[in-house]
Amino acid sequence: MTSYVEGSPVKALIVEDMAVDTLVLSTMLRKFHCEIIVAKNGKEAVQMFLEGKKFDIIFCDKDMPVMSGPEAIEKIHALGETHVKIVGVSASDNAQEAFMSAGADEFVPKPMKLDVVRAMIQEVINKKTNDMV
Repeated sequence: MTSYVEGSPVKALIVEDMAVDTLVLSTMLRKFHCEIIVAKNGKEAVQMFLEGKKFDIIFCDKDMPVMSGPEAIEKIHALGETHVKIVGVSASDNAQEAFMSAGADEFVPKPMKLDVVRAMIQEVINKKTNDMV
């Protein structure tokens, strides 16, 4: 599998307050040569978009201090960011509904599996390739 479009790695934002979960997901994303940025809460993630940073995919936890994942997703969409794929990630029972009503593209329960991450990264790569044509 080609892990990135030549000259254009997938830019991933991990929004997660738990260091272990961040490490696990970062390790998976590195296998696909993703460029990884980490935000420790939703407010940090929104601030990155306000600063003009762009991402291809966001993996966003639900329950974090300062600003929750679903709240951050709503604010990111309100900024007009519609090109980015947003994946809600949580072990909480009601998380899928919260993420989907906030506008997430997908929901994945924790713990995430490598094959699920691979499929999402491949989807982003395919979209970037099609957008370049």
